[in-house]
Amino acid sequence: MYIVSVVLLLAILPAASVILEAVLTPHGASIAGLVGKWYAFWACGVRLLLAGIRQVGQPRFTAVEIFDLDNVKAFPIVREIGFGNLAMGTLGVCTIFRPAWLVPAAIVGGLYYGFAGLGHLLRTERNLKETVVMVSDGFAVLVLVAVVVNGLR
Repeated sequence: MYIVSVVLLLAILPAASVILEAVLTPHGASIAGLVGKWYAFWACGVRLLLAGIRQVGQPRFTAVEIFDLDNVKAFPIVREIGFGNLAMGTLGVCTIFRPAWLVPAAIVGGLYYGFAGLGHLLRTERNLKETVVMVSDGFAVLVLVAVVVNGLR
């Protein structure tokens, strides 16, 4: 279920949102603008918000399922990560209501995904879930860098 949610939130839902809005408003925003709008909402917003909710409410999942740390002492650290994800996710969701926040959300989200992906890459022992997270973080960085570059033009 976890891998399915990552694929949905980082690929399928953003793409479906772009296609739907492009079809419904054919003379509206550019495709690049729509990709930025919907990727920031789904990847920087909904994914990070949901991750934060889970990390705060169920820190064991991230500790055990992602990092193979079955130690209660890791849970407060996972909760702290969750608070950061809640903050970033809230910013990302708000881009739908405040389009001017899109580039700042993409910068913050891109930095987070980049640093987190690098952290996963540097670990010598990764399980399947952590590998999926690492690859999806790399994909998110690429898209978010394009969103930032396009938004700064």
